[in-house]
Amino acid sequence: MGRIKIVLKSGKDQSARRYHPWIFSGAIKKIYGNPVEGDLVDVYDNKDEFLAVGHYQPGSIAVRILSFKELNPDISFFRERIMSAVKYRESAGLLNNKNLNVFRLVHAEGDDLPGLIIDFYNGVAVMQMHSVGMYRLRNEFAGILKDVLGDKLTAVYDKSEGTIPFMSGISGINEFLLGKSDPVIVTENGFRFKIDWATGQKTGFFIDQRENRKLLGEFCDGRSVLNMFGYTGAFSVYAMKNASMVHTVDSSASAIEMAIENIRLNYGEDKRHEVFRVDAFGFLEDIKDKYDLIILDPPAFAKHNNVLANALQGYKRLNMRAIAQIKPGGIIFTFSCSQVVTKENFRKSVFAAAANTGRRVRILHQMSQPPDHPVNIYHPESEYLKGLVIYVE
Repeated sequence: MGRIKIVLKSGKDQSARRYHPWIFSGAIKKIYGNPVEGDLVDVYDNKDEFLAVGHYQPGSIAVRILSFKELNPDISFFRERIMSAVKYRESAGLLNNKNLNVFRLVHAEGDDLPGLIIDFYNGVAVMQMHSVGMYRLRNEFAGILKDVLGDKLTAVYDKSEGTIPFMSGISGINEFLLGKSDPVIVTENGFRFKIDWATGQKTGFFIDQRENRKLLGEFCDGRSVLNMFGYTGAFSVYAMKNASMVHTVDSSASAIEMAIENIRLNYGEDKRHEVFRVDAFGFLEDIKDKYDLIILDPPAFAKHNNVLANALQGYKRLNMRAIAQIKPGGIIFTFSCSQVVTKENFRKSVFAAAANTGRRVRILHQMSQPPDHPVNIYHPESEYLKGLVIYVE
C-alpha cells in the first residue's frame, strides 16, 4: 500500500495478536523509512507477517492501532467507525432520551478510534484529538458527524489545543469547525447543567460520572453532604434533592461560580448549599463529625507510571482524612480517574487509609464508568474510572 513499514522484535508481537491497540517503542526492531508523526504505518512481526495498521507517533506509544486487518483507513473507514459508535449509543438508550442530552459519542480505544474523543452537549459535538493522526482529520470528522447526526447536530467544536502531543510542534486552535453555539444547558437524568466547553476542564463536563451521581442521589436523604473537588457542582446538584445541607469545595474560582449557577438552575436560591473556595487537603484538616456523606472525586493524581507511588500515597492521605472524621454511620463516595492506577491499587490505598484510622469500614458499591465510556476488552487501560462507596461505623 506504499506505507512505511514497522517491524517488531521477535516475541514482541504477542500484544498485537491479542488485539491490544498500542505498539510501544521498545517493541520495535526496525522502521523502514522516516514516518512523520500522524502518518499511517503498517506493523509486521519479525517473520514479515502483517499485524496491524495505525497512526505513528514518536514516544512511548509508537503506534495507535486502527485495524488489525490489511486495509486502507480512508474516510469511509472512519465514517463506518463513527456510525457504529452512534448506533451503539442509540441502542443504549442515550440518543433519543428526553431526560438526557449529554453523553460521550466516541470514546477513543473503547470505540476502536484511538486518540479521538467526541462529547455531545445538547446539539453541540465537542471533539478532542489526542493524536496528530486524528487531528489531521478533524474537518472530515465534522462532516461525518453532520451526515450521521443530521438535525440533531447544531455545531462541532474542536478543543484539541491542549491535547495534541506537545512534541509534535503542532499548535492547534480551539474553534468551531461547523456552525456556532453559545454555552448550552444540558439535561442529565432530569437535572440541568450549564456547559461551557471553551473554559471548562476536559470538554466542559465530567460526563463519565453520570451513573455514579445517580447512585449518590439514593444515599443523600436528610444527610449533611460534603462535595470535595466539586468542579461544576454536579454531585452537589444530585445531592441537593434530598440532603439537609450540601457544601461544595474547589480551589478554582470559575468552578465555584459554575457550581453556584448549576445549583440555581435546579433549585433557585437555596440556603442549604454553601461553597468554599479553598485547598481541599487544608479543608479536610478539621471537619470532625460535621458531615455524614463525603464525595472525594479528585483530579488524576497520576498520569504516568513514574509518579504512581506518590499518587497512591495521595489517595491514601485523602481518604484517611475523610474516614477518620466522618460521622459514625457515614458514607463516602471515593474515586480515582488515574488511568495508571488499577482497581486493585486504588482499593489497597483506601484499605490502607481505613486501617490507619482503626474504624470499621464496609464496601457497599464498586463503581466504574457508564456505557457511553465503553471499555475495550482488549485494552484494560480504557477502564480508567474506578470508585467505592464505603460505610464507616
